Order: sequence, then structure tokens, then C-alpha cells
Amino acid sequence: MASTTKSVYYYALGRRKSSTARVRIMSGKGDIKVNGKTANDYFCGSKFLLNKLNTPFLTVDMLGKFDVFAKVNGGGHNSQIEAISLGVAKALIVYNPDFKSTLKRADLLGRDPREKERKKFGFKSARKQRQFTKR
Repeated sequence: MASTTKSVYYYALGRRKSSTARVRIMSGKGDIKVNGKTANDYFCGSKFLLNKLNTPFLTVDMLGKFDVFAKVNGGGHNSQIEAISLGVAKALIVYNPDFKSTLKRADLLGRDPREKERKKFGFKSARKQRQFTKR
């Protein structure tokens, strides 16, 4: 928890694949800013992605009570949304530790560890080998 001259904000870090999101939430009207733009502009108005962004707030019944400021880099839109969502869930726990059990039951606190597998020497990609010919 950090304090500025205006108001108190709650900070958390969320990661997914190669995306990293630094998220601050503070009491407000429900505005979401991502890298200085509104979430609707940043994610090109995709309803599916914007619904994923509100999932932590819907779970704890706090939709529209916090403003979200996120700085995110790396990855694509989907992994960025999931990183921001994890950051929001963690920040809500900093705000109120009683939310932890609710968010954990909704599977919003686990970091998804799946990453892209590296290409191996002698293979065409991570696991694809050259075609085998018997004769």
C-alpha cells in the first residue's frame, strides 16, 4: 500500500507467458487505463477481453468501485489481459485480505506457468523432427 498526495492506491504485479502487468487500483468510478489509454481503445473494443478484465471485480462484487491503472508490456493481447487480471486480483487482496478465499475459489490467484518451449538443435521447432524415411 502506498500513499500519494491525492489518494491511496493498492499495487500488485501480474504475469502470464512473456507479459508483465504492474497494476494499481484506487477507489473511483470503474475507469480502466492500460498504458495511458482506455482499456476499450487499447484492446480494440474486444468484449471478450474486456469481460476477462472485470472478472476479479465481479467475483468479489466490487464492479465500478475502483479505477485501474495498468502498465503492461510483452506478449499479445490475451496474455496481457490475463496478466492484468491476475494483478487486479492480487491488488484486491492487498485492499482487503478477506477476498483471498473468494478469489482463490474462482481460480483467479494462480499464475499460469505455461511458457513457449524453446527450439531444440537438430529439430525444425521445439518438438517437430524431420520426416523419417525407412527406404
